[in-house]
Formats: sequence, structure tokens, C-alpha cells
Amino acid sequence: MSTIWLVFSGTLTGAVGPGISVLYATYGELITERAGRINLGTEGSMLMGACFGFIATVETGSASLGLMAGMDAGSAFSLVLAYLVIYRDTNQLATGFALTLFGAGITAYAGRDYVDSIIGGLNPIAIPLLSDIPEIGKALFQQDILAYIAYALGPLLWVCLYYTRPGLSLRAVGESVDVAFAAGRNPQVIQIAAIAMGGALAGLGGAQLSLGLTHTWSEGMTVGRGFVAVGLVIFGMWSPLRAMIGALLFGGAIGLQLQLQTVGAPVSPFILDMLPYVVILLVMALWSRASARAMPEGLKGVLRATS
Repeated sequence: MSTIWLVFSGTLTGAVGPGISVLYATYGELITERAGRINLGTEGSMLMGACFGFIATVETGSASLGLMAGMDAGSAFSLVLAYLVIYRDTNQLATGFALTLFGAGITAYAGRDYVDSIIGGLNPIAIPLLSDIPEIGKALFQQDILAYIAYALGPLLWVCLYYTRPGLSLRAVGESVDVAFAAGRNPQVIQIAAIAMGGALAGLGGAQLSLGLTHTWSEGMTVGRGFVAVGLVIFGMWSPLRAMIGALLFGGAIGLQLQLQTVGAPVSPFILDMLPYVVILLVMALWSRASARAMPEGLKGVLRATS
């Protein structure tokens, strides 16, 4: 029984820690896709944020400046995609994937002198009373500041999307560029802003990974989290609240994987490494029809154009 409880406790704790970086990237990709664009370069933006956020923190000694640098790097990187797909009309999926490979190369070169360096970064902040709740308290209320911001950002983003004028404009562009233009909106400006904001949040997620979770930098440290974020947007049916659940589910799968390895479960470590991604694939497969119905019309046009 103690082993089962240990696994459960570790899984719950792992759901928040590893899940926060993915959650920020998911928020960012959700904003981008709500504007009718898809950014497979989210992985690259996360790498840029993780690398340059870490470098800025090492050089300045300030984690706050590191987070800002991570957001700036992710946003600037995503603007390359915005220019190519909006003004040069390149294939969105191919462009995003190519940018991810480009970002992997840039960060591997820029961060070569910082590999395996250890910094203080972001430290956990315990919320009085709440952090004392057995098991749940430590998992949810003894995290770094970015975790608490992520908790609030999901509901806030939901309110902005459905109950504010900018959110309405964003969704209108995602459904039909022509209708939004006829209503007096500027679709290009809205899409560029959405892609830039999405890149900034992905960069912040990458910075959280290097400054808050691991406190170090290593080449390719996001290991596909950006692509997972794209899948989680589909899993969440373009809703920030459902996306939160998906990101925590992915984090929980990582936590479960680590706990099973810790207790010496008789399962191949390679299969355990696959576990978080298999969970997401299975959930996406089960929800595929519902997700197809919820997809913004602008995205359907993108996928038809690339099929």
C-alpha cells in the first residue's frame, strides 16, 4: 500500500511540475489557432525561450530578466513564421516544422558554453495553510511563481476569448477572414499579434523548464513538448480550461513514468519513456470526432490546403 501511495503522490506532484511548461505552450498555440493559424514551430519557440532565458539569467543574475528574455526570444522566433505564412504565403505546416529544426540548431550553438550549468533560477513559493494540505498541498501550492500564474491564466484567457471585444475579434478571424474584414477588423494584424503572443507564451514555457523545473540547460531539452502542446489544443477542443486538464494529464503521465522507474517497476525504461506521449495519443484518438466539430473554420481551410 505504501508503494502505491508513493506512486500516486509522485504522479500528482509530477502533474504540476513538468506540466506547467507544456501548459504555457498550449495557451500560446491555442491563441494562434483561434486566429486561424497553426504553428508547428512551437517546439522551436520553447527551445529559444529555454536557451536564451537561461543565458540571460546566468549573465545578469536575474531570473526575472531571464523570463523576459525567454518570452522575447520565443515571440521573435514566431514572428518569422508570421512573416512567411502571412506575407509570403508559405505552407504553414512545413514552415513551422522547418523553423523547429532551425531553432534546435540555433539553441544548440548559442547554448554550447552553458550546457549542464546549474543556477538557482525560480524557487518554490509555499502558500501558507494551503501548502500544508497532505499530498495535494505540496503538489499544487508549493510551486514557483509561474505555476500560480498558469493556474489563473486559463480562466482569464477563457473570459477574454468569449467575453471581450479582442477575444471576439480573434475568434472571428479564426472562423472567417473575409467576414472579419467586412466587419472592420484587420485580419493580418490580428493574426500577427496572435502568433507573436503564442510564441511569447511558448518561450515562457521553455524558460520555466530551464529556470524553474530543471535549473539547467541542455541541448534539445524540450524533447517534443512543443508538439505535445499542439496536440493538447486539439484535445482541449480549443478551450483554455480543457487545455489545462490536458497539460496536467501530460505532466501526470511524466510523473507516473518517473515514479514507476523509482520503485523499480518491471517495465522497460524505453516503454516508460513513451508513456506520456502514448497517453496523449490515446486521448486524442478518443476525442477526435468531437475535436473535428469544434475546430475553427479557418484551421479546416489550412488543413484542406495541405492535404
